[in-house]
Amino acid sequence: MAELLYFTGTMDCGKSTLALQMDHNHRARGRVGRIFTSRDRAGDSVLSSRLGLSAEAVEVREEFDFWDYVVGELTHGGRVDYVVCDEAQFYSPLQIEQLARLVDELQIDVFCFGILTDFRATLFPGSARLVELADRMELLQVEALCWCGERATHNARTIGGEMVTEGEQLVVGDMETRDHEPAYEVLCRRHHRRRLTQARARATLSPEVLPFGGAAS
Repeated sequence: MAELLYFTGTMDCGKSTLALQMDHNHRARGRVGRIFTSRDRAGDSVLSSRLGLSAEAVEVREEFDFWDYVVGELTHGGRVDYVVCDEAQFYSPLQIEQLARLVDELQIDVFCFGILTDFRATLFPGSARLVELADRMELLQVEALCWCGERATHNARTIGGEMVTEGEQLVVGDMETRDHEPAYEVLCRRHHRRRLTQARARATLSPEVLPFGGAAS
């Protein structure tokens, strides 16, 4: 039986790497699939990992219809055994329902990868619908770490190293801090609540209370 699976975790937990590995494993067994992504850090129509791996992908925009796309592929003689969907948090609830329909009506395996919550610790609409519809959710086992060394559970948006809590939900950025551009950092719940980022910790805490030999890293 085909399944709708959701692999989730914070930023920097290896979800895109796992998505690429999942595609590789299925292709190695002779299965034929498609890769989809949305707003990847490397640009349109590419699924990229921070480890430097990448693959061509179909860009999922607001008007994209998974059902129409796959049915069109099958109608024209194509084969689709599975689909890999990265950055699934950016998909609309309707698009998530289309993915569930692929599973239920066409017996196509759907592997989704994404983060649950935004920088305000609020569920993304796509992730919320996946929580409601997925046959199974799996928390990724590669633990991203807060600067304090604890397991990171929240995604923070920063500007110049300072955490911000207002702004549009969908702003693409990376983990590298820039002076005047949005970036992201993963934090434990305690430090997300206190808005204590790595840069702020370095500036305000005495070295002896910082982990890793006095350097917040």
